[in-house]
Amino acid sequence: MRKVKLQGFYSSQLLPGIVTPWNSEDVGIHSALFRAGSMSQLKSVFRRSIRRLTWHAGQQRPRMSIERSVSEKEGRTDKDSSRYSGQFFFEYLVVVALKKSGDVYEPQITYQFPKRENLMRSQKEEEECLLKAIPLFCFPDGNTWAPLTEYESETFSFVLTNVDGSRKFGYCRSLLSLLIGQPPHLWDQPGEPPLDCLQGQSILPQLWSPELHAVLQPQGGAPRLPEVFCIISCLGCFGLFSKILDEVEKRRQICMAAIYPFMQGLREASFPAPGKTVCVKSFIPESGTEIIELTRPLDSRLEHVDFVSLFKYLSEKHIVDIFASMLLERRVIFLAEELSTLSQCIHAVAALLYPFTWQHTYIPVLPKIMLDTVCSPTPFVVGVQRQFLEEVQELPIEEGLMVDLHKRAFLKEVGDEHQLLPNKLNKELLETLKHQRTTCQSSEELNKLVTNSFVVFFVKIVGHYSAHLKRNKDSIIFQEREFLKSVTSKSIRKFLKVFMRTQMFSLFVEELQGHPFSGEGLFEQKIKEYHENKKVK
Repeated sequence: MRKVKLQGFYSSQLLPGIVTPWNSEDVGIHSALFRAGSMSQLKSVFRRSIRRLTWHAGQQRPRMSIERSVSEKEGRTDKDSSRYSGQFFFEYLVVVALKKSGDVYEPQITYQFPKRENLMRSQKEEEECLLKAIPLFCFPDGNTWAPLTEYESETFSFVLTNVDGSRKFGYCRSLLSLLIGQPPHLWDQPGEPPLDCLQGQSILPQLWSPELHAVLQPQGGAPRLPEVFCIISCLGCFGLFSKILDEVEKRRQICMAAIYPFMQGLREASFPAPGKTVCVKSFIPESGTEIIELTRPLDSRLEHVDFVSLFKYLSEKHIVDIFASMLLERRVIFLAEELSTLSQCIHAVAALLYPFTWQHTYIPVLPKIMLDTVCSPTPFVVGVQRQFLEEVQELPIEEGLMVDLHKRAFLKEVGDEHQLLPNKLNKELLETLKHQRTTCQSSEELNKLVTNSFVVFFVKIVGHYSAHLKRNKDSIIFQEREFLKSVTSKSIRKFLKVFMRTQMFSLFVEELQGHPFSGEGLFEQKIKEYHENKKVK
């Protein structure tokens, strides 16, 4: 028996998700998607819905709560970082393949595990809606595909936010499809992958034989189309699921049937708390039983982000200017060739906003059929593949930033980005980032130091908030005027006058009034450390 340790700490494929404009008040999109039968109908529904959701964004949109984190010193978790503990790892594993429709290829789900039965009508409609949306995000680059003999695998992710504010994350691995022999007695339906034929971990060793292996293993190097393995989960832990996809891909190279026992064991395991490990037993043909150890990082912020990619494609000035634009809820478009680059960099920038959370349209990998999202007059952060640059430039885009990651340049800007932050703090961030780029010896060190630098920025800006929370009978009131007046720096006070009008600040205040004086989380710890250090000086 062999042990394999997988730690969800830092990975070059540690990727972000997509919060689609599906999180609007327009509940009709669910029933409309459910009724849409073909891919062309689904695209039409998405276009109509995205226009309604985009142009009416912000009216009654369910907003995401402020992200909290594990206390670095005490190793404690608060409500956001510990709520996942004990939940199932994932809801579905789906395989999305390209099927020819006339002269083009359209993405379709060819396999789903598990297949849920005895669902109520509302649950069934919700599932149908979800399964119809997934292919568009697994293949966001349209239908201009052709069979290939070589294809570099790619890992990316997306997030669908439901009308009630709940999230479903899609973790994707794009691979060149396999040519597999299909013994008819092992399939429930013609063409269905052989995963369903094996209903438990104990069955695979009993069925396994060299003859079965010869039938199910990958065949040759003939031209093939890519396919996407997508894990749907309500849990946000991108590094960990990237490692799980590594295991799926490894088993797929042996045979499709080897994937089922691993995913079944994973589904039966409970999601670990931060810093904890869960073990999953899995049989691999010709290797025996493995024990896979899956470990979550102690600091829950670092489950989501890898700043190495951000420093690879952007200068320190670019990073700070983008951060400032997002902080004041402007429109930002990112361009890159690869889906993984888009999702990595955009999620890394969004993570810099901690302890605040981006509240508007957030689509790190924008499907081609949704390109007109960039015409929205409301704030958004989207990622567009560079092959669609000309199409985007022809659209009537409002004022904002357009960032070309591969050219390391702004193709479009407002012009005042370097003036948005308080001058002294802007310089401090630039100097700190330059120092970290040259001195950090590992991705782990870089992730931690970069995150902390921006947390300290917010400590200096809003770290005095607790002094202005006042109890009024049975409620807590945040005294905004007193909060602003207490700031002695004119430049910070000028910045706060604008920042306090953003949705992310409004939600921050709502959370404070609902859960005052909690004293938990990294932000509160950093505030305490900052004041202690000032006393020493």
